[in-house]
Amino acid sequence: MNIQVRYYSRGGNTKKVAEAIAEELGVEALNITNPVEGADLLFLGNSMYAFTIDKNVKKFVGELKVENTKEIVNFSTSASDSSTHKKVNKCIKDKNIKLNEKHLSIPGEFLKMNKGRPNEEDLKAAKKFAREIVDSLAKE
Repeated sequence: MNIQVRYYSRGGNTKKVAEAIAEELGVEALNITNPVEGADLLFLGNSMYAFTIDKNVKKFVGELKVENTKEIVNFSTSASDSSTHKKVNKCIKDKNIKLNEKHLSIPGEFLKMNKGRPNEEDLKAAKKFAREIVDSLAKE
């Protein structure tokens, strides 16, 4: 199974989570400026900014093709404890790319909120999440 990790991170929170997931899965975490090619499973990390996902993430997701991306697993960081799952789903609804129903949302530090997050426990949870997704798909 070809697994890839892509992320968009302004403050570094999502990058930390992406790197933890990539480490667990033995792949490299790359930012969304790197194209996706031949991914059976794409772990996509992003964040909520003013109640939506960044325009760069929308563009990246909008340019994904089913030939290069079979399934997306969304993960996000947010100061407000909001997941980006529904926003990503809206971007791919006409693309025939599957969005895994399971997603991960981790608190991210922003200004005085969520100081020190994501922390070690959050990164362990991200690794566990990624491993469980991959293991469950391998059983199918």
